[in-house]
Amino acid sequence: MKKLLLLIAVTLITMACKNENKKESSIKEETSEVTYPKVLGEVFEKHGGINQWKKMNTLSFTLKKEEHTIDLHSRKTAVNSPEYSLGFDGKEVWIQQQDTTAFKGNPEFYYNLYFYFYAMPFVLADDGIVYSETTPLTFEGITYPGIKISYKANVGTSPDDNYFIFYHPETKQMAWLGYTVTFFSKEPTDAYKIIRYNDWENVNGLVLPKSITWYAKDENGQPIKPAKEPVEFTMPLLTEATLANSFYEKPVQ
Repeated sequence: MKKLLLLIAVTLITMACKNENKKESSIKEETSEVTYPKVLGEVFEKHGGINQWKKMNTLSFTLKKEEHTIDLHSRKTAVNSPEYSLGFDGKEVWIQQQDTTAFKGNPEFYYNLYFYFYAMPFVLADDGIVYSETTPLTFEGITYPGIKISYKANVGTSPDDNYFIFYHPETKQMAWLGYTVTFFSKEPTDAYKIIRYNDWENVNGLVLPKSITWYAKDENGQPIKPAKEPVEFTMPLLTEATLANSFYEKPVQ
C-alpha cells in the first residue's frame, strides 16, 4: 500500500513539475564536470550515464518486506516495513517500532546500507571521493581491473571506509564490489567483503542491480563461491520527481 501511495504521489508531482524538471536537468548536464577517472566514466556510461543519474531525484526499491525510498540529492531516507520504520530526515536518524525487538540492527548503520549497494556504480561519483588503482580481481578466467575508492577526512559517518569497484575489461560493466566496514571500530582495516554484480535491469534509462551475491574469498582475496543466497531488489522506482520533506520525517504517533 505504501508503495502504491508513493507511486501516486510521484506521478502527481511529476505532472506538476515536468517543465521545471526539464529545465533544471538541462542546466545540470551543461554544468556537469568530470572529477573521476576516465575509465570510471566509461563504467557510468555502460550503466546509462552520470548525467541521466543526476537528473533523478527519487529512488525507491523493495528489499524483502522493506520499502526503501531515498532523495538522491539530500540523501534523506525512509525505510518502511510492517514491523518498523526508520530513516534519515536530513539531520537525524530515527526509528519507530511498536515492539522494541522488531528491528535488531543499528539504525545509523543500516538506514543507507542497501542504498549504497543498490545505487552502484553511481554513488562512486559522490563528492569527497579519492580514486586510486587497486589489484585486479580474477574469477573464472577473467581478470577484472579495479578502482579503489576512499574518502576525504570527515566525509560521512565512516570516512575510513574503502570501496573497490571491478569492471569487465571489454564491456566496462561493473562486475564486483569490495568494501570495508569501519562504522563500529572507527579504525581503518584491510579486511574487506566482496559482492558479485551480475544480474541487472533497466530502470528509467539506468542499469541497476536486480540482485547481488556475497562471495567467499580464497587466501589471496580472490572470490571462489557464493557465501550466501542472493539479495533481491524488487519494485524499483527512479524518477525526476521529489517527495515532500515530511515523507522522510519520523511519523507522529
